[in-house]
Amino acid sequence: MNETPANDNNDLASFGYRQELKRSMGSFSSFAAGFSYISILTGLFQMFHLGYGVAGPGFFWTWPFVLVGQLLVALCFAELASRFPLSGGVYQWAKFTGNPFLGWMTGWIYLACLIVTIAAVAMALQVSLPQISGSFQIIGNSNDAKSVAVNAILLGSVLIIISTIVNARGIKLLALINNIGVFTELIGIVLLIILLFLNRVRSPVEAVVHIKNAGSAFNAFPGLKIFFAATALTASYVLYGFDTAGTLAEETHDPRKKAPRAILQALLAAGFAGLLVLLLALMAVPSFGMPDLGNINGGLPMLVKSVLGETTGRLFLCNVIFAIVVCTFAVHSGAVRLMFAMGRDGYLPFSKSLSHVSAKTQTPVLATLLCGLAAIIILAVNLQFPKVFELVTSIAILWANLAYWIVVALQLRNRIILTRNGEDADARFSLGKWGFPVNILALAWSSFMVINVSWPRTATYGEGWYNQYAAWIYTAGLIGLGVLIYNYRLYKKQQIS
Repeated sequence: MNETPANDNNDLASFGYRQELKRSMGSFSSFAAGFSYISILTGLFQMFHLGYGVAGPGFFWTWPFVLVGQLLVALCFAELASRFPLSGGVYQWAKFTGNPFLGWMTGWIYLACLIVTIAAVAMALQVSLPQISGSFQIIGNSNDAKSVAVNAILLGSVLIIISTIVNARGIKLLALINNIGVFTELIGIVLLIILLFLNRVRSPVEAVVHIKNAGSAFNAFPGLKIFFAATALTASYVLYGFDTAGTLAEETHDPRKKAPRAILQALLAAGFAGLLVLLLALMAVPSFGMPDLGNINGGLPMLVKSVLGETTGRLFLCNVIFAIVVCTFAVHSGAVRLMFAMGRDGYLPFSKSLSHVSAKTQTPVLATLLCGLAAIIILAVNLQFPKVFELVTSIAILWANLAYWIVVALQLRNRIILTRNGEDADARFSLGKWGFPVNILALAWSSFMVINVSWPRTATYGEGWYNQYAAWIYTAGLIGLGVLIYNYRLYKKQQIS
């Protein structure tokens, strides 16, 4: 039985908040928010070349490995989304299962992740647009690394500006575009799977088990070190953000029921669809030794065009472009809701302005503008790094998984000490007796992800100690800045009271 909007608003009031955002999202829109964030067409077409470049066709096995691990985390998040149906997702979950400081730190880290991810996703246009037409390589040429980086920033900045405008207009327009985008992406994925299957040149076993003719670098199944490196590059980048449905809870009808379901559906749908795309792409590729498969100017876009032909390949790349656009909108919306939630609690600088909701659009407009501006600044600043795509992306992955780690650790702590973990009468999703073992495995997986993604590898971060340790340096700086801001805001609040 679905709750009425009045009951949803009363539920929100029980947490000490009043309804300010427009509650208009249904089941499909909630699912679409998580699916469009994950967006396998965006992630796979952007990151395929990195995984393949490190481990060849054997990197396929990282996908199911990461999918199972992230599913453990998603199950824990589904429980929390049912118990705490509030804007801000992981921030609220950490605050209510831990304390205000841990909630703040989780939200702060994840907010940084989301803003970096807006920039990283927007840069994905560089991977696909120039392969549709060379005219999209506006600056320089695609053979010059500096020109590629500058052109990516230009294309990405234009997309972020559009995303800012759409997000500022309100959730109704955003949800409509998201729904159309996800429907289009699902159709595109199904067609792509069918066409790759019809053009296969080898069996699944030959593609991902008994790998032959893979070139001198790929003539054996990748070793453990390479396997872990590939895990940190492609599958880990794509399969996160499924918590977005929880972040938009205050704009969803009956979020205690719909948000947990949407979290799991988004991850499973994207995970299995991505698994099929990867497998069939490797079954259809003419030769594993094609050098551009591991190159940013080639990768999966080049593979699709070589298998399906220039015309059909370009049509699919147009679908990919739409997926990138919608994914950027979804990530941007998640960042805005997180900033709004943290501002509403008074722990961000200029909290009152950041949490102000426009009476006309029922959207926190200033937070929307600030998230877009911050993402564009990140694009510009990262121009100085020689491996701009990999560096920005990898750090975003680390921060996402660090925020996830804090949440599942706090949830497990509560299970162990048996506090705040009684059955919530209003919760609509529970793991029951499976909660404890799933939570333990989720924490172990999140610990592995944090260590693995942050490990200073040349394959991930490039040459030079600064690049290799960038994730640790940036994370330490982010946490230090977060502690300073929190204590300053706490001091100011105490003075006012």
